[in-house]
Amino acid sequence: MSFRKIKPTKTNLLRLKKRLEFVEKGKEFLDFKRTELIQEIRRLWNVYQKQRSSLHDLLSKVVLKLNDAYMEQGKNSVILISKISKIQFNPSFQLKIIKKIGVMIPNIEYDLGQEKKLPPYSFSSTSKYLDELMYFLKIFFNELISLAQNEDSIFKYANSFEKINRRIQGLKYIIQPQIENDISNIEKIIEEVEREDFIRLKKTKDLIKRVE
Repeated sequence: MSFRKIKPTKTNLLRLKKRLEFVEKGKEFLDFKRTELIQEIRRLWNVYQKQRSSLHDLLSKVVLKLNDAYMEQGKNSVILISKISKIQFNPSFQLKIIKKIGVMIPNIEYDLGQEKKLPPYSFSSTSKYLDELMYFLKIFFNELISLAQNEDSIFKYANSFEKINRRIQGLKYIIQPQIENDISNIEKIIEEVEREDFIRLKKTKDLIKRVE
């Protein structure tokens, strides 16, 4: 609200003061929310870094076990078992969106959907590395999904933080100073008008006394 667009009245002065109070409360609320976001981003970032390190180690194990299985059993045999395994598994994903600290973040539910508990191959005719490979692959996919979920959450939290920070800066350096300036200008005009009224009344009173 610009001073040039409003009348310098006491009613408008009260409205501006109430608006200023509302702006200050809004700043406090946004600052509180910004602090919450900072804390959550830091917490999630620490988790994310540990997950990345863990995922990197898991990937190394998967690659090593896959290479060992190729060396001991043969690449074609491993590929054939992999194709047969597709019949036994029915993976499914469900993406849910939850609201946390005012931010919509993803929640991924993953189910491998293994129809049979036994592997689709014989223990006696296959490499032990194949069992270890499948074990690490299951863990790897779960960790990968969790990492992707946390990474997306960090980006969304950071984006929300940037928006809130811009709002706080706008309130602090644009809206609040403008309202304070309008209040100051109106108060000066009202004081000047009251001073003129006081002088006018005093002169009128003195004039009445002389007439009497």
